[in-house]
Amino acid sequence: MGSTGTIPRQTLKANMTPDPIEPTQPTTRIPNFLHLLLLLAFTVLAFFLCEGIVIAFHPHRINQAIADQRLQLFANIGVYAVAAALAAAIFPLIWRRPFAAGISWNLHRASLGLVPLGIGLGFASQAVSGLLPIPKEMPIEDVAKTPGIIWIFTLFGIVVAPMFEELVFRGFLLPAIAIAADYFTLPRTADREQDLATLHRWRTSDTFSTNSLVFASVVTSLAFAAIHAPQLGYAWPAVALLWTVSMVFCTIRIRTQSLAASTIVHASYNACIFIAVFFATGGYRHLDKL
Repeated sequence: MGSTGTIPRQTLKANMTPDPIEPTQPTTRIPNFLHLLLLLAFTVLAFFLCEGIVIAFHPHRINQAIADQRLQLFANIGVYAVAAALAAAIFPLIWRRPFAAGISWNLHRASLGLVPLGIGLGFASQAVSGLLPIPKEMPIEDVAKTPGIIWIFTLFGIVVAPMFEELVFRGFLLPAIAIAADYFTLPRTADREQDLATLHRWRTSDTFSTNSLVFASVVTSLAFAAIHAPQLGYAWPAVALLWTVSMVFCTIRIRTQSLAASTIVHASYNACIFIAVFFATGGYRHLDKL
């Protein structure tokens, strides 16, 4: 679809000759906010399903099951997998196009050359965080310190989390915000027929204004940083740094018109963090050093 991809050279003008309106023609303005809400509904459904399975194995120790970091990590993996599977099955029926095309996966626009960018961003982020007033201990480190979980947590952090987070934030939220922003800035005139024609041309195009993409990137990054704030102990310098990192992910997503590209950078960024922890703890043998 190229949903968040192309920045138009010219904006729509109210005095363009109206084109024939074809109500049955599907919109290319996807994913929009309704699609985002449906994805979130899939995620909530998956959450209750996976948590229900966890509790079913410990019906008499529910609080213990919920507090068990290993069980919760597996539950998280299950939630992401189930939600993504539901999305991949349902959205092609709504969009009338393959799921990968709808989210602009565009693997051919990505390359392994983006890996050094993600790793470099990771090292830069760690260097900057060392200069900021950030607490040495954060809640997310408690998960890593749980015995027998660090390798699974590493796999989750490098593969599972980046793919699902990119799907939600850069695959759905970013285009949804850009679509809404551009819709509210469409030219309105006293001529209803002309306005309908303008709306039709917009709905069946796949370009975005620069302003809408910038606005969408800022808001998406705010949401991305906010959802990670509890893991960072609400240390606002760390949250602000993560917002900056998210802005880089958004830029990659927009410039390459590829969700696969931003996913590679995101995964490489996370890999850099885990590599640093790996060496700092002697190959994960001394996690007490975290």
